Amino acid sequence: MGSSRLPGKVLKTLAGQRVLDHVVTRVKAASRVDDVIVATSDLPADNAIADHCAARGWMCVRGSETDVLSRYAAAVRASNAEIVVRVTSDCPLFSPRILDDMLAEFDPSTVDYMSTNWPDRSFPVGLDCEVMRADSLLGIAESTTDPYDREHVTAHFYRNPDRFRLAGHRCVLPLAHLRITLDTAEDYDRLVALFSAHPELADPNADVVSIAAHYFDQLDNVAP
Repeated sequence: MGSSRLPGKVLKTLAGQRVLDHVVTRVKAASRVDDVIVATSDLPADNAIADHCAARGWMCVRGSETDVLSRYAAAVRASNAEIVVRVTSDCPLFSPRILDDMLAEFDPSTVDYMSTNWPDRSFPVGLDCEVMRADSLLGIAESTTDPYDREHVTAHFYRNPDRFRLAGHRCVLPLAHLRITLDTAEDYDRLVALFSAHPELADPNADVVSIAAHYFDQLDNVAP
């Protein structure tokens, strides 16, 4: 809730739902996911998130605002998961198709960490997803003292490619230039316009990549 660029963004209303509702609903729509946990801070401002989760029957863990890695470790322990997925709450158009494809590819016997952003980004900003072995994440949480690693959760994986087996997941089209995340007021206005033009995006199983690419391509081709 304490986002400096867009305060309260995760509970803003978008297409008739709260942003957090969009994210959780879309992650739950992935057929290969067993449980979804919201990991928020223990700051008083984030009581609103905990209350929102409680009202919907969602599991919620809370911890340090800055040591986000410890929050993820708490969520892993609460779930007893063997494979962990990370999706951030500023991705209201997250695609469960991407997650299912990644989980189908992810083999914990040969891969420790897989990301849409490693070794580089190809999906639109806002469709980010990471998959990792739970024991690897817990090992990092118990050993690293680097503040950067503890704030950015998974940075220790890709900053140590000699220690971890890394894999990337790429978009069919090079769409890294598209932005459908929620970080600023401008992002919010863009998402409102996108939902207005394509109300079918309210369906978690809609083809977000194709719709967004077509929408922004149309905007680019509008004569000034």
